[in-house]
Amino acid sequence: MEQVFAQDVIGKVNVTTLLPGGYHSLSGIGLFFSNVLRLLFVAAGILAFLNLIIAGYQYITAGGDAKALEKAWSRIWQSLVGLILIVGSFALAALFGYIIFGDAGFILNPKVYGP
Repeated sequence: MEQVFAQDVIGKVNVTTLLPGGYHSLSGIGLFFSNVLRLLFVAAGILAFLNLIIAGYQYITAGGDAKALEKAWSRIWQSLVGLILIVGSFALAALFGYIIFGDAGFILNPKVYGP
């Protein structure tokens, strides 16, 4: 049986993805980090959205209690700020990528060249 080493495989893995800026080729470790980053952003967005729903339920069930209303409003604002930070980070990354590299997807979907 022939041995296969990771360095032999990583250099040969090549996945082409269609992005708004066109086709970008990611390979090996770059594809892995890009997928992990996307997963983290999606998880953060889902968590912020669920937190917003829970805060809305707390607001509805507060029943006029001032402390419960204050706690619910605090949680609502924290959720909205979290969503704004997530969207803002994507917008800033796209803006900086466009200004510096001429491609809005350059930072969000990097090209990593390897052996």
